[in-house]
Amino acid sequence: MLGSISSDNFHLCPAIRDKRRVYTVAAIMDPLPAFRWPLPKYDYWSTPFAESLLCHLELCPGLRILDVASGHGIPAFYLAEHVGPTGEVLAIDVSPGQVARARVIQGSQLPWLRFDCMDMRSLPSDLPSFDRITGNLSVMFFRPDRFQAVRGLVPHLEPGGQLVLTFPSHGTFDSLWQRVDQAMIQQGLMKERERFQAYLNERPSASEVRGWLEQLQLEQIDVSEYPLEVATGPGREFLYHPLLRGGFLDDVYECFEDQCLAEEFMVTLSRNIHSFTPLIAQRCVLSGRK
Repeated sequence: MLGSISSDNFHLCPAIRDKRRVYTVAAIMDPLPAFRWPLPKYDYWSTPFAESLLCHLELCPGLRILDVASGHGIPAFYLAEHVGPTGEVLAIDVSPGQVARARVIQGSQLPWLRFDCMDMRSLPSDLPSFDRITGNLSVMFFRPDRFQAVRGLVPHLEPGGQLVLTFPSHGTFDSLWQRVDQAMIQQGLMKERERFQAYLNERPSASEVRGWLEQLQLEQIDVSEYPLEVATGPGREFLYHPLLRGGFLDDVYECFEDQCLAEEFMVTLSRNIHSFTPLIAQRCVLSGRK
């Protein structure tokens, strides 16, 4: 199953496709569509990961949901609409800017949805328990100890409740990282390569996160990966690509003490993107019940 940022419609799992079919029919029959907060098509990173999350998340009206690393609300708004006014969604993020942005988007709508500034790695002990805990693209932010961060979420899950998290797993953009590694060897950048290898080894794999859930004694464990292609052109388009810079490429820059050398290295790399494209991300979903 392969999505592409060049397409308006990502390839969805059957559950999502069936839901969209139902919504379309409802919209034709009713001039006021039943659902007004779909996942935005313009977000070519958060939305595909959220779609994979929804393939595994069991939703129904009245649920209490904690959404961690909620960003500006993908998929918090979608979740709130589907649990309805009898439910509750608490969406938390460590970034005050992201929380403020989400609140502006929300306005006075969906009053059972609340955005708060909170660090999911140190949740307050008096925080109530929830029927579902979700986190889209969340595990990548659980540093430095990702397993402990996941462990900290479980006490806030109701018995029988479901935990569903997504993240780009080990294997994401492997072709790019192999090219970076080769270039570092060719240019004798051994210290930089050592730091780079440490960064790569830090990213968890699907088998590793399955081990986490087993260690936490969760049940009905499911860990799945869905590939997603990210398209880019050479030069500045690659170096300042919104999905690559600010999370992935920056990690390469951080391997260099000399940022002028880092820029020279990356500019040279960017001129030869055919040596590492297509770029494939692995959307990993981990799910389990308490």
